[in-house]
Amino acid sequence: MPRNLRIKYYVEPDAAALARRAAQYFVEMAGESVAARGQARIAISGGSTPRAAFALLADPGQPWRSHMPWDKLELFWVDERCVPPDHPDSNFRMTREAMLDHVPLRPEQIHRMEGELAPEAAAARYESELRNSFRLEGAESPRFDLIALGMGDDGHTASLFPHTEALHEMGRLVTANHVPQKDTWRITLTWPVINHARSVFFLIGGAEKAAVLHDVFTGPRDPERLPSQLIWPSGGILTLILDKAAAALLPATNGEGCGVLERQR
Repeated sequence: MPRNLRIKYYVEPDAAALARRAAQYFVEMAGESVAARGQARIAISGGSTPRAAFALLADPGQPWRSHMPWDKLELFWVDERCVPPDHPDSNFRMTREAMLDHVPLRPEQIHRMEGELAPEAAAARYESELRNSFRLEGAESPRFDLIALGMGDDGHTASLFPHTEALHEMGRLVTANHVPQKDTWRITLTWPVINHARSVFFLIGGAEKAAVLHDVFTGPRDPERLPSQLIWPSGGILTLILDKAAAALLPATNGEGCGVLERQR
C-alpha cells in the first residue's frame, strides 16, 4: 500500500448525468485496457446507481454500446448476496436484467459468484475461478483492469461491512463474510485484491451518502468503522464519480467539475 493517495473526484449535477459519466468511464477504461493488453477484465458492484449506467451501456440508442469492446471484455463481480441468481436481491440478476440480456457477451465472458452455494463453498469456488481465469500461481493476486465500487451510508464497500471478519482477511482472494447488522452472509473480494487492480473507482450518488463520504475521504483513519478507507490502490490514485448531492461536503471543484484530495498514511 503506497503511503500517499491522490483522490480525484468528478461531480455531476444529478443522477442522470452521473449514470452518463459512469457509462462513459466504463467505455474509456475498457478501451484503454484493450489497447494496452488486448482485453479488459472488469469487476462490478451491485446497487441502483450502477444499474442506471449498465442500462445506458446496453441501450442501442445510446453511443456507449457501440463503443464498448464487448468481444474483449471479461466481467467479474466484486461481491454477491448469498441468494440464487434469479433472486430479487442478487447482484447478478440486477446486472443481467439491466445489461447482460441486451449485449453481445458470450457466457464464458461472464464470471458470476454462485451465491446459491453455501457461503464458504461459494467463496472457495470463486477464488478458484479467479485463479484459473488469471492463471495465477502460488500467492499471486489477480490484477483487474478496473474495479467499480459503491459505498453504503455506513461506510461499507463491496461486502466489507464495519466490524466484520472480512476486514482482517489478507490471505485469501475471496471470502465469505457474515454481516450481523443485516443478519446475512455475503461473498466478497478481499480488500488487498481490490487494491491490486490497475484502476479503482467509486460510483456514489445521493444526499444520504454526503456525510459518510466526507468522513471516509477527509476524516481520521478508522477502517473498522469505515471500511471504504481500506481502499488505497497500489497505484496511488483513486477515482470518485459523484453526483452533486453526494459531494456536498467535499471541497469545491474547479470549473470543469473536478477536485483533488491528498491522503497520507
